[in-house]
Amino acid sequence: MFDRRRFIGSGAALAAMATPFARQAFAADAPLDCALVGGTVWTGTGASSDAIGIIGDRIVAVGAGAVKARTGASTRIVGLQGAFALPAFTDNHTHFLIGSNTLSRPDLLNVKDRAEFVARIGAAVKAHPGQWLLGGSWDEQRIGGDLPTREWIDAVSPNTPIAVPRTDLHSYLCNSLALRLAGVTRETPDPAGGVIVRDAKGQPTGVLKDNAKALVDRVVPPLTPAQLEASLRGGIAHGLAHGVAQVHVPDPFDWHCFDALRRLRAKGETDMRFYNFVPLHDWEKIAELVRAEGRGDDWLRWGGVKALVDGSLGARTALFHDPYTDDPRTRGVRVMPLAELREAVPAADRAGLHVTVHAIGDEANDDILDVYAEVEALNGARDRRFRVEHAQHVAPTTIPRFAKQKVIASVQPYHAIDDGRWAVKRIGEKRLNGTYAFGSLITSGATVTFGSDWPVAPLSPLAGIHAAVMRQTIDGANPDGWLPDQKVTVEQSLTAYTSANAYAGFQEDRLGRIAPGFLADITVLDSDPTIIDPERLPDVEVLRTIVGGQDRYTGAGA
Repeated sequence: MFDRRRFIGSGAALAAMATPFARQAFAADAPLDCALVGGTVWTGTGASSDAIGIIGDRIVAVGAGAVKARTGASTRIVGLQGAFALPAFTDNHTHFLIGSNTLSRPDLLNVKDRAEFVARIGAAVKAHPGQWLLGGSWDEQRIGGDLPTREWIDAVSPNTPIAVPRTDLHSYLCNSLALRLAGVTRETPDPAGGVIVRDAKGQPTGVLKDNAKALVDRVVPPLTPAQLEASLRGGIAHGLAHGVAQVHVPDPFDWHCFDALRRLRAKGETDMRFYNFVPLHDWEKIAELVRAEGRGDDWLRWGGVKALVDGSLGARTALFHDPYTDDPRTRGVRVMPLAELREAVPAADRAGLHVTVHAIGDEANDDILDVYAEVEALNGARDRRFRVEHAQHVAPTTIPRFAKQKVIASVQPYHAIDDGRWAVKRIGEKRLNGTYAFGSLITSGATVTFGSDWPVAPLSPLAGIHAAVMRQTIDGANPDGWLPDQKVTVEQSLTAYTSANAYAGFQEDRLGRIAPGFLADITVLDSDPTIIDPERLPDVEVLRTIVGGQDRYTGAGA
């Protein structure tokens, strides 16, 4: 895709987007800097329009009449030629640094069998001999269903340590060298909240789940600041090409992405907006940064913390009330003990921080909703906007609690069409009632926001919208939709990717709508997704991504 598109870096223009422009924008006689005309504009306000006028980084006029009245000799006219403009997409959940790194790693998701999997690992090892191989992602369900083992890859990697993640990021596949460097042996106990998968003789197979991954993480050499920043630049270009102007980065493990983004922002190089969360257990550190420096700006913001109740469905570490159907020995794991959540969440909340917590299984979702209710009772009512990341398998009786408690359901629709291939094997038919329940959550009155979980799923809102609207699993086995009663409309999906995400990030007063005074973050598509056949949604092209009033990406057809 990138060979026929042009990424426009406009970091040097950031300094021009300061408050003088905002003051000038509302002077009645100030001419527009840019006018987008001749298209369809989905404003996100319930009304449609046909033109947008911009001064500096702000929208100042909406509608052909208002735009024409403020068009001057210096105004740059952008003819939309019937294209569809909307508030630029925000993605509610990315592992942005990991995703950026995967852009230069081997593709292991699309392999057909074990032989091809091993061949791609071997080719990557040859290309970078001796260096740790840390990606890309794999999915055992696409290569027969058996978990890979170190024996698969040892022969092609005798001198290269390997720790490649499963697609859900909750497991690593390590070769014998990586295990040896990490000191993982038969005698190594499973850490709390983690699993070392073992063979019939008790030997580690090479798969480490959830907190067991830390055994390897601690011995992986860190990337240099220059490497981190270069990787993020690639990720930013990738996101902008998909119409994404902002991502939320709920990182529960480290500060690497946040620190690298702070360096890029200091250089004026972000081009995309970021809302960065840091680990919940570091709440005192981020609270001190907020006291010292505030919460950043609309290019890079902070002040949120993230934790995990449990793991993932694919790894059988999501926490359920009842045992797994395909492994009755387990109900999942607690990545963070409930007692620790009950101590840390109230403390972070008292410090005025924004708290979000990952919960996949039904017990995990019940637990964190209980904790949130306890915190509100303890700390008093305020506009805190607690979030649950994923809210993936929720008991039907639990669904109304999101709206009642004003807890945001931060969900990722592509997971439904991926996991829907095999979820019934894990938890059986009964527990599918409440699985990826986007429709029920929206109907209940909950605030539902959409994202990708990139690189677990593509950083493409259009792919996410298609998944939410059609719910066709990626194996083609459910052409009429998997759990079709949970389908949502295109307009509901657009709202979840725009104004709902603005609300989830405390930006609803300036993002997520096409309206005067709002930041000029606009995505232009070649087709109107609200009227085309939904089957065509994956084929819709992003023509232009505008962030802060500047073109950050233009496609060949723009």
